[in-house]
Amino acid sequence: MKRRSLRLRLLVAAAVSVGLALVLAGFGLVTLFDRHVERRVNAELHTFVNQIAAGIAFDGDGAPALNRALADPRFDRPYSGLYWQIVDAEGHAQRSRSLWDYVLDLPAPEGAIGHPQRYALTGPQGKMLHAYERRIVFPVTGGDRTLRIVVAVDQHELDNARDDFVEDIAPALSVLALILVAAAWVQVNVGLKPLEAVRQGVAAISTRRAHRLERDFPDEIMPLVAEVNDLLDVQDQAVERARMRAADLAHGLKTPLTILAHDAEKLRRKGEAEMAGEIDGLVKAMQRHVDHELARVRVAANSRRQEATADLVKVLKGIVEAIKRSPQGEKCTWDVAATTLPPAAIDAHDLAELLGNLVDNAAKWASGDVRIRAAQDGAMALVTVEDDGPGVPPEALAELGKRGVRLDERVAGTGLGLAIVRELIEAYGGSLTLANRDTGGFRAEIRLRIA
Repeated sequence: MKRRSLRLRLLVAAAVSVGLALVLAGFGLVTLFDRHVERRVNAELHTFVNQIAAGIAFDGDGAPALNRALADPRFDRPYSGLYWQIVDAEGHAQRSRSLWDYVLDLPAPEGAIGHPQRYALTGPQGKMLHAYERRIVFPVTGGDRTLRIVVAVDQHELDNARDDFVEDIAPALSVLALILVAAAWVQVNVGLKPLEAVRQGVAAISTRRAHRLERDFPDEIMPLVAEVNDLLDVQDQAVERARMRAADLAHGLKTPLTILAHDAEKLRRKGEAEMAGEIDGLVKAMQRHVDHELARVRVAANSRRQEATADLVKVLKGIVEAIKRSPQGEKCTWDVAATTLPPAAIDAHDLAELLGNLVDNAAKWASGDVRIRAAQDGAMALVTVEDDGPGVPPEALAELGKRGVRLDERVAGTGLGLAIVRELIEAYGGSLTLANRDTGGFRAEIRLRIA
């Protein structure tokens, strides 16, 4: 796909959007997981606080003591990462064996008695702890006692849980990203399919396999389809107007040209042969220009007729038989080989004119031999016309492909120049190749689309 490709732009936009969405989703999931883990840890610490509160007893001096061990063995293993501590109003502290000789430095109490308090503090070996505290009032002889019961867990355990979750979810998000990008690729291709159908429809119109774009397109594409069809309607109307004007011009010039030719004949009978010849030359030149423009108009008009077909072999043989009987054709030896071909996608009259021009040129320039071949080459019909004449000078050969250059400007011909032949062939989606033969002579090759 090219840099300016709409498909590439949509895919890049989809990939960037999917990537950003999954990155944000990943951060959100990690945040939710942190909150979930913290809630679970707080619930576990709350349970420990309740167990400790249920096991506290006071001695005769009123000092609190935990009269039973907690079930979790980490409380008895030094620096295990799970600790408890009890502090009374006087600041006397009792702690779990896991704290060993370390005393937690608790912050000032906040909130109402009995309300949980959560905070971070520094524990043994400088590790950060996540602490859960409740202040509980115990009724004893001599008055109520308020104790601060704190249970703390190593913050590193929470961080490890989050890191493990990230390691687990990252591959899953990567796979999801690939799936979403693949889905976006499918969506883009499905979404752009109508545009590809429009392109194929325009290509069918340009090759005359269709006349207009069909109306079976999504609503979003229909304005474009309507504009294209309207443009084709305008083009057809313009071509038709041009054809009618050209016909009017030809009709308007027909009578004056006939009169001029008649006057030239009168002058010739009176002995004014030189003046009559000049007038005849002018009449023929004007007639060639008229025929030239009429042919150009017909090319434009016929290029819109996708249903036109012609029997190429039949037309070719008819032209050869006609030119054989001409003065130029009678002096030539003809070698014609034409296999049976499917109909060619061209108007029969146009085919006759372009083949007639090429065969007539070959007969005029040939020294004695004309060779013609017609065969099928894939989806194209291939016709070659060769002569053994002098060929065309290289500088003239280079000019033959230019618009407006006509062989009949040097030698009398059918009135339809090679430029018109080229325009006719190209209008029907074919090609014309002109070249000198290696063995001497000239070769013209045309390719026409098979209907």
